[in-house]
Amino acid sequence: MPRESKKSKVARVSEFCRRMDELYGREPSALDWSTPFQLVIAVLLSAQTTDAAVNAVTPELFGRWPDAATMAQAEVGEVADVIHRLGFFRTKSQHCVACAQMIVADYGGEVPRTMGELVRLPGVGRKTANIVLNKAFGIVEGIAVDTHVFRIAQRMGLTTAKTPLEAERDLLAVIPRELWGGVNSEWIRFGRATCTARQAKCDECPCEDLCPKRPVRHGAGQTKRRGRRTTK
Repeated sequence: MPRESKKSKVARVSEFCRRMDELYGREPSALDWSTPFQLVIAVLLSAQTTDAAVNAVTPELFGRWPDAATMAQAEVGEVADVIHRLGFFRTKSQHCVACAQMIVADYGGEVPRTMGELVRLPGVGRKTANIVLNKAFGIVEGIAVDTHVFRIAQRMGLTTAKTPLEAERDLLAVIPRELWGGVNSEWIRFGRATCTARQAKCDECPCEDLCPKRPVRHGAGQTKRRGRRTTK
C-alpha cells in the first residue's frame, strides 16, 4: 500500500473528529466534579479504574475533604478507607494528600493553570494535566492520551508509537489545534461503545470508511485487510 500523505491523514482525522463531535460532543463529563481541585483528584483516581467507580467514592471523599486546604490535613489512611474500592487505592490516597499539600504550599490553595506546574503535582502526569487544563480552565495545550485514545490512534493509522506520550506528539502533528479539545472525552466514549479493546464493532462503526484497518470484502468467503488477504 502507498504511504499516506500528511495532507490526506489530516483530512481523514479531521473528518473523524467532526463525526465524533456530532456523536458525543454535547455529552457531559463522565466524572463528577465541582471545582478544579476536585477534577484533579477525580482524574487522578480514575487511572486503571472506571469513571463509575470513581463517582461512587467521590461524594464521600469530597464531602469530607472538598478542597486542597482540607485534604492537605487529611490522614492518608482515612482517605484510603474512603477510596478502598478503587484499584491502587493505597498509592492514590498518598497522591491525593500529597497533591493537596503541594497545591496549598506552592500555589496558595489554587490549582495551577500551566502544564509545567500541573505535572509537578504528585500523581499528575501529562494526561491528567491536559484534562484539567481543558475541562477546568478552557486551556488546550495538548491531547490527553489514555488507553482508548491510544488504541484508536493506532487502529486509525495515526501513530505507530509505543507510548502514550509519543502518540500524543503524532496526534498533535496531524489533528488541527482547534480540534484537540474534544479528542479525549469523545474518543473515550467511542472506544467504549464501538472501537472496543477486545473486538472492534466495525460493522456498527460510523467511521468505518475512514479507518485503514477496516475489513474489505472481496467475493464469497474472502476478506482482505490492509495489505493482507485471508480465506475463511
